[in-house]
Amino acid sequence: MSGHSKWATTKHKKAVIDARRAKSFAKLIKNIEVAAKLGGADLAGNPTLYDAVQKAKKTSVPNDNIDRAIKRGAGISGDAVEYQTIMYEGYGPNGVALMIECLTDNRNRAAAEVRTALTRNGGTLADPGSVAYNFTRKGVIVVSGEDTSEDDVMLAVLDAGAEEVEPHAQGFEVITEATDMVAVRTALQDAGIDYESADVEFVPNLKVEIDADTARKIFRLIDALEDSDDVQNVFSNFDLSAEVQAELEDDE
Repeated sequence: MSGHSKWATTKHKKAVIDARRAKSFAKLIKNIEVAAKLGGADLAGNPTLYDAVQKAKKTSVPNDNIDRAIKRGAGISGDAVEYQTIMYEGYGPNGVALMIECLTDNRNRAAAEVRTALTRNGGTLADPGSVAYNFTRKGVIVVSGEDTSEDDVMLAVLDAGAEEVEPHAQGFEVITEATDMVAVRTALQDAGIDYESADVEFVPNLKVEIDADTARKIFRLIDALEDSDDVQNVFSNFDLSAEVQAELEDDE
């Protein structure tokens, strides 16, 4: 799930690494193909493609795979890429809100897999609009905290249009309007600050704190959803206290 730092740490500990890595590669490649199809193969003139490629490289996707994906998406290799984006809304255990972003070449398969994952893991599909009102499309840039302070990040991004800087498992999360994300990402680069990823995501307007038992159920549900090749991202409105995080870590 994107954009939720506390989930990110737990998820990496719980993941079966090889299987997750293969699925992650496939989804990153799909992002590159779609970005190249929409905006062309030139990274300098296609910021969406640039960010998709940077994210793939950070995840160690081989350069050959990246190059082939760009060519496929842009139509240079002669292969056709036909994906459509579909958003599903749902509820997890204890009414936790979910936005499920699919990128698929088969709408019926995607719908069936999302419905099955929800039903088998204590979730339900929601009517369109019943969950989306609680989320806003925002730019989310994750910055490594290894060699950077929060003050350095704030100084670099505030004049570029950043709305806030929040602590993140990997360092800091910079939140922007979706339309300002490229400008803010560029400001970080100009300041010599490395970033892990830059994505447009659904960010909850109001987060709901959940207990450890609910968190375990939510994690199982999100894992089941992300097992589908058609599901690109799952966004949610849950939050975890430090005490719940510590309890989850004791599960290891």
